[in-house]
Amino acid sequence: MKDHGPKDTGFDRRMLEALVCPQTQSRLEYDAAAQELTSRKAGLAFPIRNGIPVMLIDEARQLD
Repeated sequence: MKDHGPKDTGFDRRMLEALVCPQTQSRLEYDAAAQELTSRKAGLAFPIRNGIPVMLIDEARQLD
C-alpha cells in the first residue's frame, strides 16, 4: 500500500502527464496545499474536488 502522506485527496499525480491548461495548452503544476492545478502561463488555478480536477475556465480562479 502506498503512503500518500497526511493529506490523501485521491488525486493521482500521474494525471499531470495527460492534463494541460484548457486555455493555453500549457503544462500544469500541482499545489497540494491548495488542492489546485495551476497554469502560470494563463494565470489560473483550477480546483481539485474529491480528487477530480475541475478543468473549466469558469471554475478557475485568477492567480495573484
